[in-house]
Amino acid sequence: MSSAAVTTPAEWAPQKAIWTAWPANADEWNGDLETPRRDVAALVRALSVAGNKVRILANGPEAEATAHAAFSTDIAEVIPAKYGDIWLRDTGPIFAHDGAAPVALRFATNSWGGKYDLPDDATVGDDIARLAKTNVRRFPFVLEGGAVDHDGQGTILTTRQTLLNPNRNGWSNADAEAALTEAFGAKKIIWIDEGLQNDHTDGHIDNIARFVAPGRVVCQAPAGPDDPNAATLDAIAATLERETDATGRKLEVVRIPGVGLYRNALGDISPASHMNFVIANGVVVVPIYGTETEAAALQALQTVFTTRAVVGVSSRGLLGCGTAGGGSFHCITQQEPA
Repeated sequence: MSSAAVTTPAEWAPQKAIWTAWPANADEWNGDLETPRRDVAALVRALSVAGNKVRILANGPEAEATAHAAFSTDIAEVIPAKYGDIWLRDTGPIFAHDGAAPVALRFATNSWGGKYDLPDDATVGDDIARLAKTNVRRFPFVLEGGAVDHDGQGTILTTRQTLLNPNRNGWSNADAEAALTEAFGAKKIIWIDEGLQNDHTDGHIDNIARFVAPGRVVCQAPAGPDDPNAATLDAIAATLERETDATGRKLEVVRIPGVGLYRNALGDISPASHMNFVIANGVVVVPIYGTETEAAALQALQTVFTTRAVVGVSSRGLLGCGTAGGGSFHCITQQEPA
């Protein structure tokens, strides 16, 4: 298989299915599975209403039983599987095309730099590829799916904070670009310095900036003077406004209101973000947190996604607190292109 033949469709391309997982290990959720399950169920229903095929993994008899109780067969297909936790964007495969044939790209995992070492996180990606009946192409280096965002034309967005972090591969800038070219046939890498404060992932791109069309990217603006990420958000936008994509086209940068200062149940600043949305057939599901700016953020995204419904769904349970949670809807899903 030639890397030159590999193409990674943009998330807005037609999708065959969306994969996600049901919270199953109470120890990973401060003993409370009901709260994150409520968020996952709302996401699944929003995707299903728009006509998407949702395949949801369930780990163990209790998870299988409660998932079947939550979803009728016309809403989601419940599939028994082993996984550490539900962050399939990072532990699942990245689906791509090798010529006309589907392929599941599989990377090494090291538990987000050694932070959250859970059984079966290293193997769930193979299981998803098998269930999808898709051939696997393996790479020996560490890469999480939330660390890269694709425009479908060979341009990749990523962050130095993640990819060049010594806790991943010990890469230089050149090493990382060579690896992304090998894996995805990348033609242009756009680098952002860092992500949001207290992000468990060390600054994944899917929480700060997203392609929404060729040559067009969305990022956030500070929500107010107390926004702890104000300087970071302005730096992200400034970097993107200077950039061009793989075709040489200058990026159009759309800024929407950010979440602003958001504290979790422990009082800690959390990396809440409206950027962790899921683009699916007919719908964009956006995480919301009960903040003052969410209505304006949803309205702004609706002007971007004119052919899809933009739906806000609470993600406070998934964001969690302490070592539990830390992510949102994009983090727990992986699309399988048509």
